[in-house]
Amino acid sequence: MTDAVRVVEDEVRELIRRSGLDPARHPAEVGRLVHDVITDYDERSLHGGMPVIVDRQEAAKQVLDTVAGFGPLQPYFDDPTVEEIWINEPSKIFIARRGVAELTTTILTPDEVRDLVERMLRTSGRRVDLSSPFVDATLSDGSRLHVVIPDITRDHWHVNIRKFVVRADHLEDLVRLGTLTAQAARFLEACVVAGLNILVAGGTQAGKTTLLNCLAASIPSRERVVTCEEVFELKIPLRDVASMQCRQPSLEGTGEVPLRRLVKEALRMRPSRIIVGEVRQAESLDLLIALNSGVPGMCTLHANSAREAIVKMCTLPLLAGENVGSRFVVPTVASSVDIVVHQAIDRDGVRRVHEIVGVPGRIEGDVVEIADLFVSRGGRLTRADGFPPHIERFERTGYDLSVLLAQET
Repeated sequence: MTDAVRVVEDEVRELIRRSGLDPARHPAEVGRLVHDVITDYDERSLHGGMPVIVDRQEAAKQVLDTVAGFGPLQPYFDDPTVEEIWINEPSKIFIARRGVAELTTTILTPDEVRDLVERMLRTSGRRVDLSSPFVDATLSDGSRLHVVIPDITRDHWHVNIRKFVVRADHLEDLVRLGTLTAQAARFLEACVVAGLNILVAGGTQAGKTTLLNCLAASIPSRERVVTCEEVFELKIPLRDVASMQCRQPSLEGTGEVPLRRLVKEALRMRPSRIIVGEVRQAESLDLLIALNSGVPGMCTLHANSAREAIVKMCTLPLLAGENVGSRFVVPTVASSVDIVVHQAIDRDGVRRVHEIVGVPGRIEGDVVEIADLFVSRGGRLTRADGFPPHIERFERTGYDLSVLLAQET
């Protein structure tokens, strides 16, 4: 940043302070203010004694990025190919493009990192301090922010920003991107319309939330959807959607609203469907109870395969208390989960569905049986031999399973 741009930035900050403008809420007004200040500075610099602004457009962008954006990180927010930004320390800032990590040339100071985090949290109502060293928040553009501070970390603030890069809104978009085959997409759409309970599994950054969004877009428009999330990430393109997110405790340690509470409250909101952004802990029990009561639903879960996802759904509810045992949980999982979709990010950076399995509802010992519907062969998702449960639901909604699952030649 040149001396001239620094002078303009200082003048803009002073005018913002005097006018009481909030750069996050009034970007257009701040943009006009920057333009006016640069024009005035240009006229004054003509009389000499002041550094000249060479490129007014670039100068305006630098000032706007600093006062209304996220400073040196703003170019990464503006770049549509960047999916994630993270800071390990002020001199080590990384980005991910198409699943591949890159070390950037951007270098900040510790104070700049803290200022950026405070600016990001300003509109979220959340905080990070010694009493609350972790924070999750949603930025105004839909990106998800996660911050951890010392002494949980060794020396520096760790910051992760997962951008909400919209590349797919519907299942056909995933077909275009190579995530799904057309046949698998048609089958999953039928599963959603028929009201089957679907579990989306995969690792971090595998594209679980995007897939969940695309599945939810297939829900019939007359149904009412209630979503429960740690922070708002789902963007479901339906007319009747009620969205809830968790709340952190106050400084006094009161007022926390965990995910379990949201799932319980969702049942009181006349849902046609319940969608849980991600199941991690004891809320899995409340979701299973909801699904078992006849309310169709979907959720995501961290797992390395469809089988592991089923095993995890059988163990997570045990965290709810000593009175919850596997003799109750395992049969409930078998009768409540209908379809598991496992997705992963491959070495080429493309997110692909690796398998789709059905859960027939049978158990042998403590093992829930699964049926392979689609499996990955030679890097392509192909039809296997299994069939999904609840064939009658497909028939009621006008789908012919023999056509949907016909072996492609």
